[in-house]
Amino acid sequence: MSITVSGRKMPVTDALRQYAEEKIGAAIKVIEADPITTEVVLYKEKNPANPLPAICEVTVRVKGHIVRVEENEEDMYAAIDVAAAKVSRQLRKYKTRVIDKKVRATEKAVDLAPAAAPEGELDLDRLMDELTDDEVVRVKEMEFAPMTEEEALIEIDLIGHDFFVYTDRDTNRICVLYRRDDGGYGLLKQKED
Repeated sequence: MSITVSGRKMPVTDALRQYAEEKIGAAIKVIEADPITTEVVLYKEKNPANPLPAICEVTVRVKGHIVRVEENEEDMYAAIDVAAAKVSRQLRKYKTRVIDKKVRATEKAVDLAPAAAPEGELDLDRLMDELTDDEVVRVKEMEFAPMTEEEALIEIDLIGHDFFVYTDRDTNRICVLYRRDDGGYGLLKQKED
């Protein structure tokens, strides 16, 4: 398990780094899986009208899945505390939904081949932050692991984004799963020729 703590346009003191490593490290002990890599990014918004300027972003990568949390608070230590609690909840959800489901599936269907774990990692918030109005400043290439619609629903919930792009396991076509404003999800499928 590795935890990387960095600051965006701000220095990170040793005390703050140690506090973040301890809190986030304790939160990710919920899941005993290797390898786990965790990135913690700390920064402050400079807008004086914002009552919660301290922001803590946590991205946890575990076995092909991404769990991402972003929390705003009055001070950085409070933001780290809230983010750690949220990461712990998300990892428990991952553990019950993904890992336990795989265990149950292998117990029920011994003769069937195990489902392939998603390999592509997609951090859409980071990509969107890097785009400006008129230019593409970074291109990220990735492989979309084949998965079912149900697995894509789990992934979109784990990463907390509004949409998720994946390759359908049955048709081998690109699909986009998105959250609807009025609730529920929508699915865009590539048109068959």
